[in-house]
Amino acid sequence: MHIGLSTFPTTYAITAVDLARAAEERGFDSLWTVEHTHVPASRRTPYPLGGELPSIYWESYEPFTYLAQAAAVTRELKIGTGICLVPEHHPIALAKRVASLDAISNGRFLFGVGGGWLAEELENHGVAFADRWKVLREYVLAMQACWTEKDAEFHGEFVDFDPVWVEPKPVSQPHPPVYIGATSTWAMERIAEYAQGWYPVHVPEFDERLQQLARACEARGRDISEIDITLLTMPGSADDLQQLADKGVNRIVLSVPTADRDESLRVLDGYADVVRWGTELES
Repeated sequence: MHIGLSTFPTTYAITAVDLARAAEERGFDSLWTVEHTHVPASRRTPYPLGGELPSIYWESYEPFTYLAQAAAVTRELKIGTGICLVPEHHPIALAKRVASLDAISNGRFLFGVGGGWLAEELENHGVAFADRWKVLREYVLAMQACWTEKDAEFHGEFVDFDPVWVEPKPVSQPHPPVYIGATSTWAMERIAEYAQGWYPVHVPEFDERLQQLARACEARGRDISEIDITLLTMPGSADDLQQLADKGVNRIVLSVPTADRDESLRVLDGYADVVRWGTELES
């Protein structure tokens, strides 16, 4: 069982260099970070967790810049977007950005993607909230063409281009794995169709969604074991971790608060037992 970390990185939090080095030294396998290009000053969309929206949602660094710095000071640590709001990008430009990060990190990039929950943020990028998952699907398929084909082309409802050359190609083969970050019933069909991983929060419906994912994969001639399941959760014991492993979870991701270096390192050290449990499961 691999153990990863996720954070909202800001100018007043531990630096990417310090966090990435500390994570690798302590045996964590991956570092994931969020994306919001901005938060509209006036919005009708409520914060999904209730209450006021924390300022870290608009203060966080752009994820690809942050992760490139993390990759530059580590050798084994995987780096991931958890998640990238794909509909807010142009797919050709994003394909190049992803491939570049994967190449300079020697194939260590994990591409977590999602449609987003903040309608006004998407609308500022010209994407209707109701269309976000249709847009994401076409963008991901278009990017996969750019990553794997010399003369890549794509013709869809939301993106349409004749053959193009997009270099460099990623180191990961056939391309960086795509992890869909969602827990809806519809997400299971999307994962089975065009993703290699699932990146959910540990919701009460998790076991039910696993069964739905297995059926969706079977319907497409895939096996759920092909899906890399990375779960945002905090296990209370080695037994908890074993139960997740038995369900097919390959990685769990623990939260690192947006805090200074000393506090962040204290949190990482507090996760030492979880890292040890994960190592014992692997052995």
